[in-house]
Amino acid sequence: MSTAPNGVFSPDHYEGPGFCLIAGGVGITPMMSVLRAFAGRGEPRPIVVLDANRRWDDVTFREELDELTAVLDLRVVHSIGDPPPGWEGERGRVDEDMLRRHLPPGASRWQFSACGPNPMMDAMEDALAALGVSPDRVHTERFDWV
Repeated sequence: MSTAPNGVFSPDHYEGPGFCLIAGGVGITPMMSVLRAFAGRGEPRPIVVLDANRRWDDVTFREELDELTAVLDLRVVHSIGDPPPGWEGERGRVDEDMLRRHLPPGASRWQFSACGPNPMMDAMEDALAALGVSPDRVHTERFDWV
């Protein structure tokens, strides 16, 4: 796994046929920077965002993510740990099975960026390895609440 140069995610440093951005809670913040840059330049490659939150009301940038799907080849998957009644989307943490459900064939050649709390990041690194993603295609930023 690599951390982003200068502590900043920048997909311009890496080649790949697509991108997967994985966020836990406020870990969506650096991913939004990437998505805004992609939108500004008209990025044509496919992007999948997996955004895990405890509650639907905790989802940050929900409206902006929806708007970005109109200008990018973007699929946003929200996973909610404590979903509201009637929730039909993903539940719980992003894991290997969820990645398999939402990534297209050949996605192991994509670039992956993940930002979230340490337990999520450990699970992501294991899941991506199990999917055959080379560590040089995985870029991470961890945070730990004190």
